[in-house]
Amino acid sequence: MIAPDNDKTGQDEISHLSVWDLSGFLESGQLLASEITEAFIRRIEEKNPSYQAFLTTSFDQAIELARQADDRQVKKQRRGPIDGIPVALKDAYDTRGLRTTVGSGLFADRVPAADSAVWEKLQESGAVLLGKLDCTEFCLGGPSPDVAYPTSLNPHDTRRYTGGSSSGAGVALATGMVPAAMGSDTGGSIRIPAAFCGVAGIKPTYGLVSLRGLFPLSGSLDHAGPMARTSRDCAMLLDAIMGYDPAHPSSSKKQIAATTPGLSENCQGVVIGYVSNFSEAEGVTEESRAACLRALDVFSVLGAKIKHVSLPSLWDFTIANTTIMTAEAYAIHKDRFRNNLDKISNLTRHRISLGAFFTAEDYIKAQKARRVLTSQTYQLMAEHGLDLLCYPAMLGDPPEIDKVSPYYYLEAPLITAPANITGAPAAAVRAGFSAANMPMAFQLTGRLYGDGKVLAAAHAFEMATAEFSKIME
Repeated sequence: MIAPDNDKTGQDEISHLSVWDLSGFLESGQLLASEITEAFIRRIEEKNPSYQAFLTTSFDQAIELARQADDRQVKKQRRGPIDGIPVALKDAYDTRGLRTTVGSGLFADRVPAADSAVWEKLQESGAVLLGKLDCTEFCLGGPSPDVAYPTSLNPHDTRRYTGGSSSGAGVALATGMVPAAMGSDTGGSIRIPAAFCGVAGIKPTYGLVSLRGLFPLSGSLDHAGPMARTSRDCAMLLDAIMGYDPAHPSSSKKQIAATTPGLSENCQGVVIGYVSNFSEAEGVTEESRAACLRALDVFSVLGAKIKHVSLPSLWDFTIANTTIMTAEAYAIHKDRFRNNLDKISNLTRHRISLGAFFTAEDYIKAQKARRVLTSQTYQLMAEHGLDLLCYPAMLGDPPEIDKVSPYYYLEAPLITAPANITGAPAAAVRAGFSAANMPMAFQLTGRLYGDGKVLAAAHAFEMATAEFSKIME
């Protein structure tokens, strides 16, 4: 049985609890799923008008699912640790009978006939769906002033960007509207909003979580994964959604053991490589570097061994990622764009249409570069005996929304791109606040199928730095 970390059970406190704590209260019978769900519905009604994280709510369905979880709880038939836990999905995940817009007005009335694999897994585990979260248009187009739906706002400073494309997930978690969310990550779309909003998120090993029913941006780079308030919560969610799916070609037959049992509060025997040239890359602020180095000091105290290493230029990873992503996105959307330009936002049109200018030769060169960069990354980790790599999660503070240019992601290297290129598990981990009082974070990446080690180290760090774990009031 999972034991809660504290004894907060009042209605006002429920929305501040972690998945771990909520699960403990459900298991012990101190709370019912219906009580928890109703508390989060009230929180959404209170906060969403200000922060615009939800595109669609499913409160009636949530209440019914919560009642079913209550029945299982009374009968001592809980399906597992997330049975009765409310979740929300990035609006790129198909949900049968509930609209899935992928953030586009073109899909305003799109109601899938089948569920995504991730929602199937969560339903099987007893999760309660609160609704669908803001997603930049087709997972690439934000923030655009002409987008069809209100843009979610960063609760730490509403003038600043939340990061994309799992924007609503970061905002909903930071404001206590949900304890758990599902995002997707093609070039950083889980880790960027997690870093900018001050929450946790992991991009799992490529293929560990099925992409079936997740609207594609770039099939060879897309990853489905969890976001939450803590890395321990992310581990609980990942354990529920991972698994081989014969119905999707990218799903990996190789899988891993549950990650939650391997969590601990130390890092004895773990070897972490500090990627110094990434931390010194163009655009990385001194604050971001300093936050990463402070985190490494914590890991040293927790028993980890730190080595300084260098990988190929961050620009090499960025160019390969952007070329592959844009070419594949254009292949997916070109006919749709040709016939519906008036229904698609300006930034989405500009960014995805870049793919029309890439040749087959460009795409093949990018894929060849990807193979070389992947080989060099894992060879370096093997030569130095590294379990993990560590470097900043973002270059610096999030930009102001009105200063985000159409091609901002081409103006500086994308520090989240290496893990998408290599398919490695990568987590964003909170690392305090900047002088502007914005959240900061670092990344931990592992070897393929080393998701458990990534989450274990992230959890140990969070337990040692509890002051970084507070969410918005």
